[in-house]
Amino acid sequence: MLFQLVSGANALYLIGSGKFMSFDLSLDEGKFLINLARKTVKEYLENGDIVRPPVDTPKKLFERCGVFVTINSVRNGEKALRGCIGYPYPTNPLLEAVIDSAINAATEDPRFNPISLDELDSVVFEVSVLTPPEAVEVDDPKEYVSKIKVGEDGLIVEKGFCKGLLLPQVPVEWGWCEEEFLCQSCVKAGLPPDSWLTKGAKIFKFKAIIFEEETPNGEVKRFSLDK
Repeated sequence: MLFQLVSGANALYLIGSGKFMSFDLSLDEGKFLINLARKTVKEYLENGDIVRPPVDTPKKLFERCGVFVTINSVRNGEKALRGCIGYPYPTNPLLEAVIDSAINAATEDPRFNPISLDELDSVVFEVSVLTPPEAVEVDDPKEYVSKIKVGEDGLIVEKGFCKGLLLPQVPVEWGWCEEEFLCQSCVKAGLPPDSWLTKGAKIFKFKAIIFEEETPNGEVKRFSLDK
């Protein structure tokens, strides 16, 4: 199973022709992806099978997109991360990437033990569909703060062999400002917090369309990034 592990409004999506097109997902399409992620994990934990794309899959969901599947445990109304793995870049059809990411978020995230079948009734699934990351160009690293926006952007920080990604919802959930978001992205990469100010650091930003279950096996909603 091939996957890239990175433990993390209308969109513009880059298609193979090199042209840009508007790309959005409806709530029904979001529900489809969430249900697919949950079904995929259930089938895999029950018998080791990898589900096939359903015959009623909307054609749009075969577009190549980056995607992350996040699984959170829920106790007393509070969420805690249980697994998160995905593809930062649009290398695979969205449907296939969701299936692959769901299995790996449940069983291969090195920060956690694999999820058990009994846990599925106490976790919620979240699917984040990403736009292709774009380099943030600045003359002075201090300008990065004004070039990104909490509530809109996700970040990737790279320096040398270190790389870290944080999804757009992370700074919203933690109440970070743009500078703290940059610092925490560096920490995610295994770097000192102020590494975004240093020579050789590269910053990329992306946007995401996010859907999540409100409760385990419950209603699906579109995640609002408004601060």
